[in-house]
Amino acid sequence: MQITDHVFSTHILEDQSTFGAMHPGGTQIYFVGDASEEMVMIDSGEPYRAWTRQILDYHEELGRPRITSILITHGHGDHIGGLDRLQETFDCPVRCHPRLAPRLQHTLGGNSVQPLRASETIPTGGGCTLRPLFTPGHEVDHCCYFLRPDRVLFSGDNLLGNSSSSVRDLRAYMRSLERMGATRPSVVCPGHGNTIIRGEARIQQQIAHRQGREDQVLIAVSEGASTVDEIVSAVYPRNLRRNLRDAAARNVRTHLAKLKQENRIVEREATYTPAP
Repeated sequence: MQITDHVFSTHILEDQSTFGAMHPGGTQIYFVGDASEEMVMIDSGEPYRAWTRQILDYHEELGRPRITSILITHGHGDHIGGLDRLQETFDCPVRCHPRLAPRLQHTLGGNSVQPLRASETIPTGGGCTLRPLFTPGHEVDHCCYFLRPDRVLFSGDNLLGNSSSSVRDLRAYMRSLERMGATRPSVVCPGHGNTIIRGEARIQQQIAHRQGREDQVLIAVSEGASTVDEIVSAVYPRNLRRNLRDAAARNVRTHLAKLKQENRIVEREATYTPAP
């Protein structure tokens, strides 16, 4: 599927009744550059051989352009699976956040991994370059990539097409969203889900959504909610499905951690009661 003049994607569908439920809308693997000359690939998906075969078949469809590098958004297993097979096939370096480089180097061996530098640009073919953006939040080693000629931002898992992203460090994540928004992308190409049109507006919506949830958490605490469970009950709908309550609690904890970092709330010593 061609998305812009220099961006192509193979969209891998996933079984939504099993592990694919974690990735609504499936997964996208991107090829960027000039298909008649040379390109880079972004992420490698899950480790399943069927996924690697689909990626290689799509590369064949594109005319087998020379792949000059494989760019990684972050080190979660669904973004680096099959990387050894693809790197060996394309015989190219793997580029990633410096924090991820030692682990990938240990996996791939040789001199196949080259850490990214924050100030560099990456040639993609067709006279275009990608700029890496270090964007921690979803993970500490997360990196987005911006293709200026097409105004496309490759958002990895910091912004998804069909669902909200899980966040490890909300304070870092909010700063990263601001940095992503500063590129003013027309299109956002996420790691999972559908391509996002009006990309800049979607980033601003995500910032507003997270800020609104933080305000709700602060109000709940100021009104006497003192445990995660009490805050979930105060902030989320009363009819929230039981199987979503754990996810809501994780989300609340990320907000509480950020508020603690900013000295806006204080955590008291935990209390314990006998198990039922």
